Amino acid sequence: MKHDTVLITGASSGLGRSLALTLARPGRRLFLGGRNSQRLTDTARQCISRGAAADIRLCDVTDRLAMEEWIHTTGHLDMVLACAGITGGTRRAPGPDDAPYEPDAQIRRMVTTNVEGVLNTLLPALQIMRRQPRAADGMRGRLCAISSVAGVVSYPGTPSYSASKAAVDRFMVATGGNMKQAGILMTSVVCGFLNTPMVARNRFPMPGLTDVDHASRRILRGLRRNERRIIFPRWLVAGSRFMDLLPIRLAEAYYNHQPTGAAGSMPEPDLS
Repeated sequence: MKHDTVLITGASSGLGRSLALTLARPGRRLFLGGRNSQRLTDTARQCISRGAAADIRLCDVTDRLAMEEWIHTTGHLDMVLACAGITGGTRRAPGPDDAPYEPDAQIRRMVTTNVEGVLNTLLPALQIMRRQPRAADGMRGRLCAISSVAGVVSYPGTPSYSASKAAVDRFMVATGGNMKQAGILMTSVVCGFLNTPMVARNRFPMPGLTDVDHASRRILRGLRRNERRIIFPRWLVAGSRFMDLLPIRLAEAYYNHQPTGAAGSMPEPDLS
């Protein structure tokens, strides 16, 4: 698998940071994007100490023009890892005759970051890759976006997060069916909870919690195998798919009595 030049969003923390450090080695150039200057600089410094070249860009994936400008200045890309994203759940009912809810601002920011942010990353990269010559393995490039097990269920505790991750997964798999003819692999990562700062303040049990460095190795192994959808933990994703086949009232009866993702159990996301 040729991956001498790699672009990663969300590289200042969590999975994006872990992937950058896992990939860092002599002869590799990493383009690292994120919103936190201090953490992004630290990621780059550690990548450089491992022998890689690292270029950083402070950017918000929701800024379409800034993303296009950054990605087109890279010139050539073997791999793009779209890791930037946010999560959030419902708030408790404000009154006895009301219901759990998501604030409008959170819903809109969730969709803008998790869906439009992925498109703002992948569409310019696709333009670059489609013009590149094929490598020895016949590939022009690899694009990978992070979905979630939440994207395979209609979970009442995380409505907009589930919807946004479902959109990412469907876009990657469906578009990938066309792009494979051009030698471009498009991969969706359907994973469960990772021990990242994004979930550290969740106030509920997280079944199948996976070490983020293990997740990075699993993702890169899947990309080497040209997997279109990388799934882990398999038992959690399989169980979630089964739940989505049940009648809605039965699935909701189960979900609404679980501590995982219950209203008010997740921290409010940064909407800035």
